Amino acid sequence: MMVPDAHLLIVDDDERIRGLLQKFLIRNGFLVSVARDAAQARKILGGLEFDLIVLDVMMPGEDGVTLTRELRKRMQTPILLLTARGETANRIEGLEAGADDYLVKPFEPKELLLRINAILRRVPAAKAAEPVRQFLHMGAVRYDLDRGEMWRGEVPVRLTATEAALMRIFAAQPGVPLSREKLVADQGEDAAQERAVDVQITRLRRKIEDDPKAPRYLQTVRGEGYMLQPD
Repeated sequence: MMVPDAHLLIVDDDERIRGLLQKFLIRNGFLVSVARDAAQARKILGGLEFDLIVLDVMMPGEDGVTLTRELRKRMQTPILLLTARGETANRIEGLEAGADDYLVKPFEPKELLLRINAILRRVPAAKAAEPVRQFLHMGAVRYDLDRGEMWRGEVPVRLTATEAALMRIFAAQPGVPLSREKLVADQGEDAAQERAVDVQITRLRRKIEDDPKAPRYLQTVRGEGYMLQPD
């Protein structure tokens, strides 16, 4: 049984694994954000709340166990560690640091799904009954992450299906440049639609920016693509 509308954070330095897990979990009804390392995870966690964190143990820089220990000092968000086979000591250390569960790589995505749902079902009912609404703010505009709705003050901003899909992709990775290729792929479109992304970005800027010709929030990153930079 899936826990509906749960927001997950996937932290893994392997881009291929991040992408595969994100697509798999989105298909299974979750809202999913991703981070490439502990530093980026800290930045995202500074502005958003999550129902569960899936965290790789072996990462360059700060490892998953250290990050788990630090996060436990200020939050009780469930943490599921991903560990390489043979890292018994790391698994034990991770659980002692405050992780809720661990899964050994390589694993079947279905098993990850079962573990995630098992952890989420253990979350106190009171928390599930009173979800924290999550918003990104862009000046006078706010975007509801859970509902995929945009408002300017008290006035709803109508988004087309394509604009809504782009906002979900950008909102899952604020502050991260996303290429045209990724934006197209994450929408399930083919490569021929890449140039159409520029048109959709222009239209989306008109709904977000005070001055669409000098965008502050939906920025162009030279050589990389586009990036949503909320307040």
